[in-house]
Amino acid sequence: MYQTGGTIKEILESIQQNRFVLPAIQREFVWKPEQIARLFDSLMQGYPFGTFLFWKVDKLNSNKYKFYSFVCNYHERDAPHCPQLPIFHDTELTAVLDGQQRLTALNIGLCGSMAWRVKHGRRSNPDAFPEKHLFLDLLAEHGDDDENSEKYRFKFLTNEQANESKDSECWYKVADVLAFTNPTLEMIQWLNARLPQNRVEAACGPLNQLYQVIHNKSLLSFYEEKSQDLEKVLNIFIRMNSGGTVLSYSDLLLSIAVAQWTGDARKEIHTLVDELNNTGDGFNFTKDLVLKAGLMLADIGSVGFKVENFNRKNMGILEKRWPEVKESLKVAVQLLASFGFTEKTLRADSALLPIAYYVRHRKLDSKYLTTSTN
Repeated sequence: MYQTGGTIKEILESIQQNRFVLPAIQREFVWKPEQIARLFDSLMQGYPFGTFLFWKVDKLNSNKYKFYSFVCNYHERDAPHCPQLPIFHDTELTAVLDGQQRLTALNIGLCGSMAWRVKHGRRSNPDAFPEKHLFLDLLAEHGDDDENSEKYRFKFLTNEQANESKDSECWYKVADVLAFTNPTLEMIQWLNARLPQNRVEAACGPLNQLYQVIHNKSLLSFYEEKSQDLEKVLNIFIRMNSGGTVLSYSDLLLSIAVAQWTGDARKEIHTLVDELNNTGDGFNFTKDLVLKAGLMLADIGSVGFKVENFNRKNMGILEKRWPEVKESLKVAVQLLASFGFTEKTLRADSALLPIAYYVRHRKLDSKYLTTSTN
């Protein structure tokens, strides 16, 4: 049975206090800034927030599993992953199985920031990733009544961009609404300090609506799974996420690998992807490619890239051979970089696979890159 209750402010407090956590089977945050802005617009218009699936982890079992916190300050290059939490002991937790993207979007919009690479920016240049916060234009004209249109204008901006707004704009940092203690007085004071008197009333409406949505409206609807059986929880997770196209197969397979490995598969794979992509002038390899490479380089026969084939036996083989698989991929990417390839010039990422296979079966290491005879 679904339960209701909880304001957005209360949800965020639970996230900040690590009462709401992410199980290791969850994927990474994948939403774009435009999707976050659209979610906030939908909330402001009163559209349904959607339902959530939670896993109630008993305090006696909290130390048996790996958990992660929600992304708050997203950085496309330096901090794209969910931070791992320390092992909990004797702590009752709520792990989010369905709804991570929406909750993370709220966490970033109201408590954090986003930094993604600007067009034509070099990956090695820190200035190519400006920090931006979510703002609401209080003077934007409302759209029409088309249910597919956006009525409120939310946008990620740097503080400098927000302060350089036109006379027809009034950008309010969405995160500041959490600090209101006397909302009516504080709203009027903020608006009077920035707008002529004849525009204060128009701007007050959207700002008050934002306050009500965050502080006063009970929008959460959820189902709570109380089983402590990880296999059952994993099956529920896959059933919830494999019916559509939102969750990629690599995410599902990574979830299964996490459940089957004795080590930390999530950390291993994400760390390797980051290391490969930071080689030379940068690449753009994905988890999909690394998982496919793992199947091939570990010689797991004719296993296809399918959920049902990532069984415990094959995952055991992959984990056992992972150090060799990882080293072969790193050497192969270093070889590509030495020939001048980057994410812009390597037209097909799959070209990495036969090179890595050659490196793996000849048992080559990084010395292969510098020796004069091969």
